Amino acid sequence: MNLYERIALGEKGEKLFLLGNEAIARGIIEADAQIVTTYPGTPSSEIGNTLAVTSRLYDKPYYFEFSVNEKVAFEVAASAAAAGYRSATFMKHVGLNVASDALMTSAYIGVTSGFVVITCDDPNCWSSQNEQDNRFYAYLANLPLLEPSNPQEAKDMTKEAFSISEKLEVPVLVRSTTRVSHTRGVVFLGGIENIPTKKFVKNPTRFVPVPAVARGRHKILLKKMSEAKELSEKSIFNFVESNKENIYGVVACGAAYSYTLEALKNLDVEIPVLKLGMTHPLPERKIVDFLKNKDKVVIVEELEPILETQIRAIAQRNKLGTEIVGKNEGFFPRVSELNVVYVLNGLSAALNLGKEIDLAKMRESMEEVRSIVPNRPPVLCPGCPHMGSYHIIKRLLPPKTIWSSDIGCYSLGMNEPFKMADILYCMGSSIGAASGIAKTGSKAVAFIGDSTFWHAGLPELVNAVYNKHDVLVVVLDNLTTAMTGHQVNPGTGKTARGETTKVLTPEFIAEALGIPFVTVDPYEINRSIKLVKELLKRKGEGPALIVFRQKCALIRPVSKIFEVTDKCTGCQICINSLGCPALTLKNGRVFILGNLCRGCSLCAQVCPFDAIKEVRKRVKG
Repeated sequence: MNLYERIALGEKGEKLFLLGNEAIARGIIEADAQIVTTYPGTPSSEIGNTLAVTSRLYDKPYYFEFSVNEKVAFEVAASAAAAGYRSATFMKHVGLNVASDALMTSAYIGVTSGFVVITCDDPNCWSSQNEQDNRFYAYLANLPLLEPSNPQEAKDMTKEAFSISEKLEVPVLVRSTTRVSHTRGVVFLGGIENIPTKKFVKNPTRFVPVPAVARGRHKILLKKMSEAKELSEKSIFNFVESNKENIYGVVACGAAYSYTLEALKNLDVEIPVLKLGMTHPLPERKIVDFLKNKDKVVIVEELEPILETQIRAIAQRNKLGTEIVGKNEGFFPRVSELNVVYVLNGLSAALNLGKEIDLAKMRESMEEVRSIVPNRPPVLCPGCPHMGSYHIIKRLLPPKTIWSSDIGCYSLGMNEPFKMADILYCMGSSIGAASGIAKTGSKAVAFIGDSTFWHAGLPELVNAVYNKHDVLVVVLDNLTTAMTGHQVNPGTGKTARGETTKVLTPEFIAEALGIPFVTVDPYEINRSIKLVKELLKRKGEGPALIVFRQKCALIRPVSKIFEVTDKCTGCQICINSLGCPALTLKNGRVFILGNLCRGCSLCAQVCPFDAIKEVRKRVKG
């Protein structure tokens, strides 16, 4: 069996070497969830990629979908759970912002079968526009929260979250982080449950939260959180690592717990560690027992000092003299990821152990390495159609144009040689931002990808039409959700389970809204320029739309290869116009790296000396 088959069909006791995200997928399977939804986003993407495949491997499969955005994904799964089917939804941290409206209300009306919401946070912004700490959502919505520290816990906590949800009849949050989601480790599989489904029982006084209903449901939610507190006290995920008596102690959660254990080992000290896996509501009695007879306790957590603040309050409320320290005293940073060195130094400083690692020397050695290794900033892939799209628009519009960007591969348009990204907020914001800029009298262009267009671009486009915003909307349609792993979207004609469905296009929307539009191939520069020029001559108020459509270079078969001939003068116009990674310099002349060339022909089209020619065919799937 391949890995997907083993994740889907593996039996209890079997060991697999899984990513944290693959382990979460297995936890969903073991819990016998019947309805699972997502909108893909790193660092959560592998959960969906796994479940999309494994959902097809059963005689009676669970239902899985890539929804158009996280709010829709949440509503589909939450409603299924309210109707009696175990359900789950998952997303990256900023995706929960999109779903937060539904999240807050779902806490009030609750569910009748287990409903688990997995949020994958991204400390250090490895693939995100911020590094918000989504544990705050558990406090804001009054919902239970679990935090795994490794792939085994990622599976086990996900499975347990369904049971907690059913006991309390509320959604349960599971917070992973990049280092948990993308760490691979040995995972012991559990058995796959067989949970009977239920029927939806109409009850408007519960499921329709008009103000009179909502007031009553809020009281019920608070009572359920009191019950959740007792579950937290008994949770196997909250435990003390060492019972050795010591005047010092450490409380840690998530990936920070793993760093803590390694740091203490390197410090060669044995200090009791209270490991918290269910971090909301906190097990107050267990924490009080841990704090007693300790002079100082250090709190180790990633991003915000949430546990630190809560545990300090617990100590005060219970009249304990224990000193609680962590981020607020500067022992650990509130930005970026923690690591073993940060934790080791923080613990050493907090507990006066005198064994800090010299970070200045570490940085010096890193700078030495950086001086040797070439800088490799993120770039568009060789042959990426977005290079052609940017090149064409840049040739047609003046430099003073303000470029409104969006979330996707094309965010890299901010870099050389294009420099065509001036403002960016979140998914779908390009059209709204361009609209605001247009109202200041500046020329504004909104760049938005196909998946992002379906995710959040529709309301903004409608608003632009309704309010007569003079913006040019450029849809970069590469026929996939490329940045997060080539998942399907409404423009691909396929569902997550491989079923054929209707192909939707931005042109349908433009036509329905009465927006002038043109569809072009970014690989055909001259023809595209001619067609776009005609569109730009339009008269009237409101937006216009250009669709640049060409398959992502990574999924388009390579059928030809280009090389540079002796006609090359070394002018570097091709490099400076496109920034293609397949183009490089060799002895003062341009050279094409054949193993990278995707045969797009863009460089041949921009060369003023006709020095780049197709030299051979190549077919690669």
